[in-house]
Amino acid sequence: MFEANKRNISKKWDVSVEESENGNRKGLILEPGHWSEYDPFLLMAEDCFKRGTFGFHPHRGMETVTYVIDGELEHKDNKGGEGLLRSGDVQWMTAGSGIIHAEEPVEGTMVHTLQLWVNLPSERKMTSPRYQDISKGTVPTFEEKGAKIRLFSGTYKGNHSDTLNHTPITMMEIEMDVHSSCSIDIPSEYNGFIYVLKGSGYFGSNEKAGCKGQVLWLGEASSQTELSELVCRTETEKVKLLLYAGKPIHEPVVAGGPFVMNSEEEIKQAYKDYRDGKFN
Repeated sequence: MFEANKRNISKKWDVSVEESENGNRKGLILEPGHWSEYDPFLLMAEDCFKRGTFGFHPHRGMETVTYVIDGELEHKDNKGGEGLLRSGDVQWMTAGSGIIHAEEPVEGTMVHTLQLWVNLPSERKMTSPRYQDISKGTVPTFEEKGAKIRLFSGTYKGNHSDTLNHTPITMMEIEMDVHSSCSIDIPSEYNGFIYVLKGSGYFGSNEKAGCKGQVLWLGEASSQTELSELVCRTETEKVKLLLYAGKPIHEPVVAGGPFVMNSEEEIKQAYKDYRDGKFN
Protein backbone atom coordinates (compact mmCIF):
# COMPACT_ATOMS: atom_id res chain seq x y z
CA MET A 1 0.00 0.00 0.00
CA PHE A 2 1.41 3.37 -0.96
CA GLU A 3 2.13 5.70 1.97
CA ALA A 4 0.45 8.54 0.05
CA ASN A 5 -2.93 6.75 0.07
CA LYS A 6 -3.38 6.22 3.79
CA ARG A 7 -6.61 7.63 5.21
CA ASN A 8 -6.54 10.21 7.96
CA ILE A 9 -9.29 11.15 10.42
CA SER A 10 -10.84 14.43 9.28
CA LYS A 11 -13.02 15.04 12.34
CA LYS A 12 -14.15 13.51 15.62
CA TRP A 13 -17.14 14.00 17.90
CA ASP A 14 -18.67 12.64 21.09
CA VAL A 15 -22.03 10.88 21.16
CA SER A 16 -24.31 12.09 23.94
CA VAL A 17 -26.74 9.40 25.12
CA GLU A 18 -29.79 10.79 26.94
CA GLU A 19 -32.26 8.91 29.13
CA SER A 20 -36.00 9.40 28.73
CA GLU A 21 -38.64 9.25 31.46
CA ASN A 22 -39.45 5.62 30.68
CA GLY A 23 -35.83 4.55 31.17
CA ASN A 24 -34.94 4.21 27.47
CA ARG A 25 -31.65 5.76 26.32
CA LYS A 26 -30.87 7.24 22.91
CA GLY A 27 -27.96 8.97 21.22
CA LEU A 28 -27.37 10.11 17.63
CA ILE A 29 -24.10 8.91 16.13
CA LEU A 30 -24.81 10.34 12.67
CA GLU A 31 -27.41 13.10 12.68
CA PRO A 32 -29.84 13.16 9.72
CA GLY A 33 -29.65 15.97 7.19
CA HIS A 34 -25.97 15.63 6.23
CA TRP A 35 -26.99 13.80 3.07
CA SER A 36 -24.09 14.80 0.82
CA GLU A 37 -21.39 14.67 3.49
CA TYR A 38 -22.36 11.26 4.88
CA ASP A 39 -23.46 9.69 1.56
CA PRO A 40 -24.52 6.81 1.38
CA PHE A 41 -25.25 6.86 5.13
CA LEU A 42 -28.40 8.66 6.29
CA LEU A 43 -28.32 8.47 10.07
CA MET A 44 -27.16 6.24 12.89
CA ALA A 45 -28.61 5.92 16.40
CA GLU A 46 -27.60 4.15 19.59
CA ASP A 47 -30.61 2.89 21.56
CA CYS A 48 -31.18 1.04 24.81
CA PHE A 49 -34.90 0.30 24.99
CA LYS A 50 -37.74 -1.67 26.47
CA ARG A 51 -40.39 -3.72 24.72
CA GLY A 52 -43.07 -1.57 23.07
CA THR A 53 -40.67 1.14 21.85
CA PHE A 54 -40.30 0.05 18.24
CA GLY A 55 -43.52 -1.79 17.47
CA PHE A 56 -44.78 -2.25 13.93
CA HIS A 57 -43.80 0.67 11.66
CA PRO A 58 -43.17 1.13 7.93
CA HIS A 59 -40.09 1.91 5.81
CA ARG A 60 -39.44 2.51 2.12
CA GLY A 61 -36.43 3.39 -0.04
CA MET A 62 -33.62 2.53 2.38
CA GLU A 63 -31.98 -0.16 4.48
CA THR A 64 -31.52 -0.50 8.24
CA VAL A 65 -28.41 -2.20 9.63
CA THR A 66 -28.86 -3.13 13.29
CA TYR A 67 -25.95 -4.28 15.48
CA VAL A 68 -26.83 -5.75 18.88
CA ILE A 69 -24.40 -4.52 21.55
CA ASP A 70 -26.11 -6.31 24.42
CA GLY A 71 -29.32 -8.27 24.97
CA GLU A 72 -31.59 -10.13 22.58
CA LEU A 73 -33.62 -8.52 19.79
CA GLU A 74 -36.72 -10.12 18.29
CA HIS A 75 -37.96 -8.95 14.93
CA LYS A 76 -40.85 -9.75 12.65
CA ASP A 77 -42.39 -8.21 9.55
CA ASN A 78 -45.54 -8.27 7.47
CA LYS A 79 -43.84 -10.42 4.81
CA GLY A 80 -43.57 -13.42 7.14
CA GLY A 81 -40.00 -12.85 8.26
CA GLU A 82 -38.97 -13.20 11.90
CA GLY A 83 -35.86 -13.93 13.92
CA LEU A 84 -33.83 -13.44 17.08
CA LEU A 85 -30.49 -11.65 17.29
CA ARG A 86 -28.05 -11.80 20.19
CA SER A 87 -25.05 -9.73 21.25
CA GLY A 88 -22.69 -9.19 18.31
CA ASP A 89 -25.23 -10.20 15.64
CA VAL A 90 -26.41 -7.96 12.82
CA GLN A 91 -29.75 -7.58 11.06
CA TRP A 92 -29.64 -6.16 7.52
CA MET A 93 -33.15 -5.12 6.51
CA THR A 94 -33.89 -3.84 3.00
CA ALA A 95 -37.13 -1.87 3.04
CA GLY A 96 -37.17 -1.35 -0.72
CA SER A 97 -40.71 -0.84 -2.03
CA GLY A 98 -42.18 -1.06 1.45
CA ILE A 99 -42.16 -3.16 4.58
CA ILE A 100 -43.82 -3.00 8.00
CA HIS A 101 -41.71 -4.46 10.80
CA ALA A 102 -41.18 -4.49 14.55
CA GLU A 103 -37.97 -4.67 16.57
CA GLU A 104 -38.42 -5.62 20.22
CA PRO A 105 -36.30 -6.89 23.11
CA VAL A 106 -37.23 -10.24 24.64
CA GLU A 107 -40.14 -9.81 27.08
CA GLY A 108 -39.05 -8.31 30.40
CA THR A 109 -35.60 -7.20 29.20
CA MET A 110 -33.88 -4.24 27.57
CA VAL A 111 -31.72 -4.41 24.45
CA HIS A 112 -28.81 -2.15 23.48
CA THR A 113 -28.41 -1.59 19.73
CA LEU A 114 -26.86 0.53 17.03
CA GLN A 115 -28.96 1.17 13.94
CA LEU A 116 -27.56 2.62 10.73
CA TRP A 117 -29.77 3.79 7.85
CA VAL A 118 -28.24 3.22 4.41
CA ASN A 119 -29.57 4.98 1.32
CA LEU A 120 -30.57 3.04 -1.79
CA PRO A 121 -29.85 4.29 -5.32
CA SER A 122 -32.90 5.45 -7.27
CA GLU A 123 -33.04 2.30 -9.39
CA ARG A 124 -33.20 0.17 -6.20
CA LYS A 125 -35.64 2.28 -4.16
CA MET A 126 -38.54 0.02 -5.09
CA THR A 127 -36.70 -3.29 -4.96
CA SER A 128 -38.29 -6.23 -3.15
CA PRO A 129 -37.94 -6.11 0.67
CA ARG A 130 -35.68 -8.65 2.39
CA TYR A 131 -34.12 -9.51 5.76
CA GLN A 132 -30.64 -10.86 6.35
CA ASP A 133 -29.85 -12.02 9.88
CA ILE A 134 -26.07 -12.24 10.27
CA SER A 135 -24.69 -14.23 13.21
CA LYS A 136 -21.29 -13.11 14.50
CA GLY A 137 -20.29 -16.78 14.61
CA THR A 138 -20.76 -17.30 10.86
CA VAL A 139 -19.03 -14.25 9.37
CA PRO A 140 -15.45 -14.33 8.01
CA THR A 141 -13.10 -13.71 10.94
CA PHE A 142 -9.40 -12.82 10.78
CA GLU A 143 -6.79 -12.75 13.53
CA GLU A 144 -3.66 -10.70 12.88
CA LYS A 145 -1.02 -9.55 15.36
CA GLY A 146 -3.26 -8.85 18.32
CA ALA A 147 -6.34 -7.90 16.30
CA LYS A 148 -9.54 -9.83 15.59
CA ILE A 149 -11.61 -8.62 12.62
CA ARG A 150 -15.14 -9.78 11.84
CA LEU A 151 -16.34 -8.96 8.32
CA PHE A 152 -20.11 -8.39 8.34
CA SER A 153 -20.31 -6.88 4.86
CA GLY A 154 -18.02 -6.11 1.94
CA THR A 155 -14.48 -7.26 1.20
CA TYR A 156 -11.32 -7.38 3.27
CA LYS A 157 -7.94 -8.25 1.75
CA GLY A 158 -9.57 -10.30 -0.98
CA ASN A 159 -12.03 -12.06 1.34
CA HIS A 160 -15.73 -11.55 0.67
CA SER A 161 -18.71 -11.46 3.00
CA ASP A 162 -21.85 -13.35 1.95
CA THR A 163 -24.04 -10.36 2.86
CA LEU A 164 -25.99 -9.03 -0.12
CA ASN A 165 -25.70 -5.31 -0.81
CA HIS A 166 -27.68 -2.97 -3.05
CA THR A 167 -25.37 -0.16 -1.98
CA PRO A 168 -21.76 -1.37 -1.60
CA ILE A 169 -20.97 -1.29 2.14
CA THR A 170 -18.01 -2.49 4.19
CA MET A 171 -18.84 -3.25 7.83
CA MET A 172 -16.31 -4.66 10.28
CA GLU A 173 -16.08 -5.27 14.01
CA ILE A 174 -12.47 -4.86 15.15
CA GLU A 175 -11.06 -5.88 18.54
CA MET A 176 -7.45 -5.06 19.37
CA ASP A 177 -5.19 -5.97 22.27
CA VAL A 178 -2.93 -3.55 24.11
CA HIS A 179 0.13 -2.48 22.07
CA SER A 180 -1.17 -3.75 18.76
CA SER A 181 -1.88 -2.34 15.32
CA CYS A 182 -3.67 -3.30 12.14
CA SER A 183 -4.14 -1.88 8.65
CA ILE A 184 -7.55 -2.00 6.99
CA ASP A 185 -7.93 -1.66 3.23
CA ILE A 186 -10.91 0.43 2.11
CA PRO A 187 -11.94 1.38 -1.43
CA SER A 188 -10.60 4.87 -2.04
CA GLU A 189 -13.94 6.27 -3.22
CA TYR A 190 -15.81 5.17 -0.08
CA ASN A 191 -16.93 7.47 2.72
CA GLY A 192 -16.51 5.95 6.15
CA PHE A 193 -16.34 6.26 9.92
CA ILE A 194 -15.39 4.49 13.14
CA TYR A 195 -17.55 4.18 16.25
CA VAL A 196 -15.63 3.15 19.37
CA LEU A 197 -17.54 0.70 21.57
CA LYS A 198 -14.89 0.07 24.25
CA GLY A 199 -11.42 1.28 25.17
CA SER A 200 -9.26 3.66 23.19
CA GLY A 201 -6.72 3.87 20.38
CA TYR A 202 -5.15 5.97 17.65
CA PHE A 203 -6.56 6.04 14.16
CA GLY A 204 -5.60 7.19 10.67
CA SER A 205 -2.37 8.57 9.27
CA ASN A 206 -2.68 11.54 11.64
CA GLU A 207 -3.03 9.17 14.65
CA LYS A 208 -6.17 10.81 15.99
CA ALA A 209 -6.97 9.59 19.51
CA GLY A 210 -10.41 8.02 19.94
CA CYS A 211 -12.17 6.42 22.91
CA LYS A 212 -15.49 4.85 23.88
CA GLY A 213 -18.52 6.81 22.65
CA GLN A 214 -16.64 8.76 19.98
CA VAL A 215 -17.10 8.89 16.21
CA LEU A 216 -14.11 9.35 13.92
CA TRP A 217 -14.87 10.35 10.33
CA LEU A 218 -12.42 9.24 7.65
CA GLY A 219 -10.78 11.86 5.46
CA GLU A 220 -10.74 11.44 1.70
CA ALA A 221 -8.15 9.19 0.10
CA SER A 222 -5.21 11.23 -1.15
CA SER A 223 -4.81 9.41 -4.47
CA GLN A 224 -6.93 7.66 -7.08
CA THR A 225 -5.60 4.14 -6.55
CA GLU A 226 -8.32 1.53 -6.03
CA LEU A 227 -7.65 0.97 -2.33
CA SER A 228 -6.71 3.18 0.59
CA GLU A 229 -5.39 2.15 3.99
CA LEU A 230 -6.65 2.92 7.48
CA VAL A 231 -4.16 2.28 10.27
CA CYS A 232 -5.44 1.54 13.79
CA ARG A 233 -3.15 1.35 16.86
CA THR A 234 -3.50 0.82 20.60
CA GLU A 235 -1.20 1.64 23.50
CA THR A 236 -2.45 1.21 27.08
CA GLU A 237 -5.99 -0.10 26.47
CA LYS A 238 -7.74 -2.70 24.40
CA VAL A 239 -10.24 -1.32 21.91
CA LYS A 240 -13.41 -2.58 20.28
CA LEU A 241 -14.88 -0.64 17.38
CA LEU A 242 -17.13 -0.80 14.38
CA LEU A 243 -15.92 0.44 11.01
CA TYR A 244 -18.44 1.39 8.32
CA ALA A 245 -17.54 2.51 4.80
CA GLY A 246 -19.75 2.86 1.74
CA LYS A 247 -19.81 3.94 -1.89
CA PRO A 248 -21.46 7.37 -2.30
CA ILE A 249 -24.60 7.44 -4.46
CA HIS A 250 -24.51 11.14 -5.45
CA GLU A 251 -28.30 11.52 -5.78
CA PRO A 252 -30.87 13.86 -4.20
CA VAL A 253 -32.19 12.71 -0.82
CA VAL A 254 -35.67 13.58 0.43
CA ALA A 255 -36.62 12.07 3.80
CA GLY A 256 -40.12 11.97 5.24
CA GLY A 257 -40.27 10.12 8.54
CA PRO A 258 -39.53 6.43 7.85
CA PHE A 259 -39.37 6.92 4.07
CA VAL A 260 -36.30 8.04 2.08
CA MET A 261 -36.75 8.82 -1.60
CA ASN A 262 -35.43 11.22 -4.26
CA SER A 263 -38.30 13.74 -4.44
CA GLU A 264 -41.18 15.18 -2.43
CA GLU A 265 -43.62 13.58 -4.88
CA GLU A 266 -42.17 10.14 -4.11
CA ILE A 267 -42.51 10.77 -0.37
CA LYS A 268 -46.17 11.74 -0.81
CA GLN A 269 -46.71 8.59 -2.87
CA ALA A 270 -45.08 6.47 -0.14
CA TYR A 271 -47.48 7.82 2.49
CA LYS A 272 -50.44 7.27 0.15
CA ASP A 273 -49.35 3.71 -0.63
CA TYR A 274 -48.97 2.99 3.08
CA ARG A 275 -52.41 4.39 3.89
CA ASP A 276 -53.89 2.41 0.99
CA GLY A 277 -52.46 -0.86 2.33
CA LYS A 278 -50.00 -1.36 -0.51
CA PHE A 279 -47.17 -2.30 1.87
CA ASN A 280 -49.00 -5.52 2.74
